[in-house]
Amino acid sequence: MKMKGNYGYVMSTRTTVLLVMLLGVFSWSCAAEIKHDYRDALHKSLLYFEAQRSGHLPYNQRVSWRGHSGLTDGLEQGVDLVGGYYDAGDHVKFGLPMAFTVTMLSWSAIEFGHEIEAAGELQYTLEAIKWGTDYFIKAHTHPDVLWAEVGDGDTDHYCWQRPEDMTTPRQAYKIDKTKPGSDLAAETAAAMASASIVFRKVNPHYSHLLLNHAQELFEFADKYRGSYDSSIEAVKSYYGSISGYKDELLWAALWLHRATGREEYLDYTVENAECFGGTGWAMTEFSWDVKYAGVQILAAKLLLEGDYASRHEDTLQQYKSKAEHYICACLEKNGGNNIERTRGGMLFVRQWNNMQHVTSAAFLLMAYSEYLAAAEQELRCPNGPVQPEEIFKFAKSQTDYILGSNPMHTSYLVGYGRKFPKRVHHRGASIVSFKKSDGFIGCTQGYDDWFGRSKPNPNVLVGAIVGGPDRRDRFRDYRENFMQTEACTYNTSPMVGVFAKLNSLLVAEQENVQQQPSSPVSHQSS
Repeated sequence: MKMKGNYGYVMSTRTTVLLVMLLGVFSWSCAAEIKHDYRDALHKSLLYFEAQRSGHLPYNQRVSWRGHSGLTDGLEQGVDLVGGYYDAGDHVKFGLPMAFTVTMLSWSAIEFGHEIEAAGELQYTLEAIKWGTDYFIKAHTHPDVLWAEVGDGDTDHYCWQRPEDMTTPRQAYKIDKTKPGSDLAAETAAAMASASIVFRKVNPHYSHLLLNHAQELFEFADKYRGSYDSSIEAVKSYYGSISGYKDELLWAALWLHRATGREEYLDYTVENAECFGGTGWAMTEFSWDVKYAGVQILAAKLLLEGDYASRHEDTLQQYKSKAEHYICACLEKNGGNNIERTRGGMLFVRQWNNMQHVTSAAFLLMAYSEYLAAAEQELRCPNGPVQPEEIFKFAKSQTDYILGSNPMHTSYLVGYGRKFPKRVHHRGASIVSFKKSDGFIGCTQGYDDWFGRSKPNPNVLVGAIVGGPDRRDRFRDYRENFMQTEACTYNTSPMVGVFAKLNSLLVAEQENVQQQPSSPVSHQSS
């Protein structure tokens, strides 16, 4: 009986697994055909940045469960550091990821501004960018001084409070001549340079101000070289600069070239291409820390457009070769050196907050497909040539995965679709709004009464893109599962342009269908 029972159990399990696999294939094929509302996704993505605001909130704040916070930031140091963004689910203002967030928002507006405007979201995009750049102007108190961080990750993580109740220390940290931070200063320069392009027509005075700050910051970053995490010990465990500062120097130089048209910045990018790793590093990721793939794609754009002097051509070709290494790796056409994919088709770089790599890849792929199409060129991969349409299609597939076309049938953009994460690892969202319950909530009380609750968050963090599923497409919606359920500003920022572009194409497709003449219908007599 025991053997028979075991045998029967094995057979039953095999049958069940087979049925699950067949049903999985069927349901997954259906999920892949979902029509997504990219305009709704775009609208919601911009709401997220309002939820992450620090400082005195404006009268037109749309995320109503948030209130003023961090109103004394910088007071102890005698500087006004009120404003800016909280990067994730805590209340530290980290300069490096904040600056990268603003750079990517600006790049979205530069490449896809018409599409954002057509969707009626340009003003909110400008406001999201300006909330960051206004803070950077405050933080850049002297040509060679930039305030890098407000708050301390270690003490902050002992507390589970609403930002409006914050009691954790608000120590501020800076970089200067004696304690340099070329990576932070250069990324902030890139953010301000790219934003200056966005505001050039709508606010010329502000654009000029941003450009002045960008140029000063780049000079500071280049003259006093060093990694900011060597100068600020408190940041090492949270946003340490593993790639160093050379990628940020190249990144900032290219953005300044684009903002000013001055050849000296392109000369800098070319002259330092080899010694800074710009033409040496072949990358399979692009993130708040590692900018090389972005540098290489910006350089390739110049080559494709013919916007360079003849002396730059050979080096720009080398940059382009490395840019295409990244694109080919995403497409699994790079020989054996590709980026891993899950069975559901998601790019997988690492376990912790993998979705940041998916969103940044989606943006670079979409932008590069546009550059190639405009130049009427194709991508040359080790596995063969690739047309721009195929690159675009893959970028769309990553976007659709985020929005719910995945084995879990879950949208990883909070608030979008029928099923999305309800227990986001986020202090403000997980605690009842102070507008509904204004009683003070202390550090341990927040953990005792709110963090451990199994119920969904009382406030929906609309537009946040969470860390996402693992390499087997599995996702556990638990607040304590911060590797998967915490969201970051730099997860969402690249998608603003991507959502806008996909929405514009969907609208054009719908209009084209409506304009098609209906085919004649033949009627047979009875």
